Amino acid sequence: MSFWEKLLNAIGNTAGNALSAVVEAIRTVFEGDPETRRKVAFSVAIIALSAKMAKADGIVSEREVEAFREIFEFPPDQAKNVARLYNLARQDVAGYEAYAERLSTLCTTCAANCTVLEDVLDGLFHIAKADGLIHEKELNFLRHIAEIFEMSETRFDQIAARHVSSGGDPYKVLGVSPSDDFPTIRRRYRGLVSEHHPDRLISRGVPKEFHLIANERMAALNAAYAAIEKERRAA
Repeated sequence: MSFWEKLLNAIGNTAGNALSAVVEAIRTVFEGDPETRRKVAFSVAIIALSAKMAKADGIVSEREVEAFREIFEFPPDQAKNVARLYNLARQDVAGYEAYAERLSTLCTTCAANCTVLEDVLDGLFHIAKADGLIHEKELNFLRHIAEIFEMSETRFDQIAARHVSSGGDPYKVLGVSPSDDFPTIRRRYRGLVSEHHPDRLISRGVPKEFHLIANERMAALNAAYAAIEKERRAA
């Protein structure tokens, strides 16, 4: 039995209480398997919050569905199980705030600006921008999610800057100031590259399919550093 089947069997048909059922199922079914629990918790966070975000602008485009599949691959024989979980989240009367609050408690290592929750936000940004534009309602949704995750406004702005289609402020992407000297900026850049290396994501329980997002993130960091380096050399 796959972990999706175990999870959905534990939830049963309690669609009216889907939020509590999902969270408690993760807590109990995978209690003796922390690695699987982390993977399931992360996956459920992406599925549930994606379902809620799809309602933020009132439109679910085909490209957004494709973007979801790009970062969240699953075996064809599990499609119905994943779809059922997605629909439970979409139809649940609980608001996305409740989902974010409850799901964030599954990350037992979390502190302020938790890297696992940053991974979740990156995935949601990837889906939101899939149709070529992050709508204002989607951005407000994501900002509120970050607040619930106890993420600082500065950290959220840094994440958002990575996903601006026209290229975000390179200083904001790296979380540095234009007044910082270049050695400081270089140390910050190297620290971010180390922090967001794909191997680090694996250790955080992020599914391997999420490496697409890791590659996008690294590309944004590299581009920002290159832009600043070019600017400083020209000065």
